[in-house]
Amino acid sequence: MSAGANGDGPSRSARDRAAAAGTGAIASAHQLVDAVGALVDQAIDRVMLTGERITSAADAKRALAGEADTEAMADNIQRVVLFAVPVVRRVARGARFTRVPWVMVASSTVSIMVAVRTGIREIQVLAALAAHRIEMATGGPADTELVRKLAVDLYLDPKRTPDLSDDRLRLIRLTRTWVFRGALGRNTSRRAGEALATAERIDVAALAAHWAATRRSGGDALRRGELQPGAD
Repeated sequence: MSAGANGDGPSRSARDRAAAAGTGAIASAHQLVDAVGALVDQAIDRVMLTGERITSAADAKRALAGEADTEAMADNIQRVVLFAVPVVRRVARGARFTRVPWVMVASSTVSIMVAVRTGIREIQVLAALAAHRIEMATGGPADTELVRKLAVDLYLDPKRTPDLSDDRLRLIRLTRTWVFRGALGRNTSRRAGEALATAERIDVAALAAHWAATRRSGGDALRRGELQPGAD
């Protein structure tokens, strides 16, 4: 009896296709998060290298109301969208019993592009305000990694003071915020406004001191062999 006759062949083929699809989905999601990380790095590095600074939340809101110049980041923005659209459509196809698929599939490329362009500009402006406040409070240049951490954490949780005990960027959550909210047509302007208000009032001097102390102690521990490079 052939494999097809007893059902093993088609069944195995279906399982293989499902496994391949699952592997492809995971790979696409990883590529998407990596692309968002590269975009955030470029955006904040640009703020730090060009010396762009925002002195108040009010100035930041005026900057966001103006025309955003994201031309220098166009390639990385397009890369995020390139990976995001198939991921969103795959999620939408899996949500068969809700209204989400039809909303998410329609015009997803344009809506995600707008969300990412808007979001990365919001991150940049937030970083420019955080860098200014750190420099005024400490009298020295702001640490780029600290600025990056503050900007992303404040953007994601604008009502909470960032926890610097973990220096990893929450890129998966940032990706979900931009990609899926964008696909659903929801903007992030309110979230950005709250983040700017928090950035203006938090004790950046204390945060900078804590950050520096944590980095020093981490370096000492690494030299003693208590930590391994790249460990979580």
